[in-house]
Amino acid sequence: MALSRRTVVTGIAGGSVLSAAGRAQAGTADDAVQNILSTAGAWRQTAAERDMLYRQAFNIARDRIDAVLRGRGQQHRGSRPLAVISDVDDTVLSSDTYWARLVSAGKQAFDDDMWDAWVRENGPTATPGAVEFTHYAQSKGVEVFYVSSRDQGPDTQELGIANLRHVGLAFADDAHVNMLRESSNKEPAQQAVAAGHDVIAYLGDNLNDFRRRYYVTSVAQRKALATEDAEHFGRDFILFPNNTDGHWIRAVFGESEPADTPAYRARMLQAAEGLVN
Repeated sequence: MALSRRTVVTGIAGGSVLSAAGRAQAGTADDAVQNILSTAGAWRQTAAERDMLYRQAFNIARDRIDAVLRGRGQQHRGSRPLAVISDVDDTVLSSDTYWARLVSAGKQAFDDDMWDAWVRENGPTATPGAVEFTHYAQSKGVEVFYVSSRDQGPDTQELGIANLRHVGLAFADDAHVNMLRESSNKEPAQQAVAAGHDVIAYLGDNLNDFRRRYYVTSVAQRKALATEDAEHFGRDFILFPNNTDGHWIRAVFGESEPADTPAYRARMLQAAEGLVN
């Protein structure tokens, strides 16, 4: 769920972002040795475990479809069409090649211009199992609706559909794709789908893909809210991995796409040490 110009929230997280000032200075001296994103990027590119987390999530979604269809058959009920609502980036479309490009360019934070160019080049690839899952849903009469937050200008919707079609995903059309340019609040679009469909599950790599109430700027509060809803996960909320961006970044920094500064690098190190909450 990369956040290209999708939700720009002003303000950096308060508090002592430079409380490890000495370490911040040491970090800038080490820039040529270690990009702060390199471990996350390496995991994206090489970890079979990461690929299987996607397969596992799509298996769960497929099982959910089967269970609901069995239930309908046994009880002879349910006249409304069935649907799955999915996020796009890092849920059904992988941004691995974007992050590889970013690291190769020596950048250490999200770059809007690089993202927008990559989207226009049809850079996204399908996440493991995504194509198969959407076509399985289609074969069972279950619609997949895509709700994403992107902004590449007036042709954002067209570009998003092109990305989905390019990798062969089912339901890549205007009737099933909603690219939100002005907000990251997906609930109105999701509720519009739910008004005419029985929604089996929500798919996403970001808690905000499930409920807006997770959109907070506190790591501890975000974890507490998710824990309150733990029974939903693996059932109607199906979560995918994303270790490079998303609103977990906002909870750490106060914004989803912080600029690459010494303060940013110092706070990222603090987060890795468990010093941010």
